Amino acid sequence: MIEDQSLLSQMNDRSREVFRKVVEGYLDNGEPVGSRTLSRALSEKVSAATIRNVMQDLEFLGLLDSPHVSAGRIPTQRGLRMFVDGLLEVRDLDVQDREALDATRGTGAGDVGGLLDRVSTALSGVTHGASLVLTPKHEAPIKHIEFVSLGHDRALVVLVFADGHVENRLFKPPPGQTPSSMREAANFLNALIEGRTLSELRRVMGDEIVRRRREIDSLAAELIEAGIASWEGDADSSARLIVRGRANLLGGEAESDELDRIRSLFDDLERKRDIAEFLDLAESGDGVRIFIGSENKLFSLSGSSLVVSPYMNADRKIIGAVGVIGPTRLNYGRIVPIVDYTAQLVGKLLAERS
Repeated sequence: MIEDQSLLSQMNDRSREVFRKVVEGYLDNGEPVGSRTLSRALSEKVSAATIRNVMQDLEFLGLLDSPHVSAGRIPTQRGLRMFVDGLLEVRDLDVQDREALDATRGTGAGDVGGLLDRVSTALSGVTHGASLVLTPKHEAPIKHIEFVSLGHDRALVVLVFADGHVENRLFKPPPGQTPSSMREAANFLNALIEGRTLSELRRVMGDEIVRRRREIDSLAAELIEAGIASWEGDADSSARLIVRGRANLLGGEAESDELDRIRSLFDDLERKRDIAEFLDLAESGDGVRIFIGSENKLFSLSGSSLVVSPYMNADRKIIGAVGVIGPTRLNYGRIVPIVDYTAQLVGKLLAERS
């Protein structure tokens, strides 16, 4: 917002300090800040009447708003954006917050999903907001595929990757499957693997089934298509959005219409409608980014703010993102270093595991 930053630079010291104090007061307690409160807090001793005049000027500029008949003011979305871009003082990461996040290292055991689940839970805990962690797609070559029958209407497809990572998923097999057709299906796929990743295997599998239809049993062909479709049914099946701490947004004294918007937000996230957009938000800029209210369509309906940062693998490639959602009156100065540190920590932990 170049125009807003120009406006900030044109303010005199008194207007800038009044504006900053109003925003900081609102971020601290969520309440409108009045002229009498400001008269005791400003470095320059001025009357409450003078301060009211300044606040009226800031309201005319679209930076402050009067939510009630009282003389108190709160920042508008535009005001919050200008504050974040031009006046925000980012704190150093608290020792307690660092320790809580570092504790997610554990013993190093468990899969990547488990690790990132612990990170998401810790991030929600230290920020008192809702945390989002987008786990990376697993693109290592596949070493082995196996189908396991769990009953007449349930089966498991197991993928073992060359780096030791294992994924499995339940699916409903076509009727009439036998141990023989399951072995044949697995053998067919294992012959195709040849160091391919899952996405590469998907591309060649259909053509190979058609080309070699006579070589494989029809039951095995149906099983292959059903099993691999259990991944294809979700385009980002290997990329999972972990959401923790939703109760932090649903609780408190929020109005019913606000709660409805927040519930709608989480319904969208759980259906994974906007996973790709969430990562796009992180990828489109370096480091931590802050989105306030309606600045992005993913969170505009809930009137929430998002602080998000990408994390990278050992090759410095962006493979996922971490973020915190909260009300627009987030303590941005505290949340920004937490999200930044979490993104760096996740990248480091994944690099160690690889």
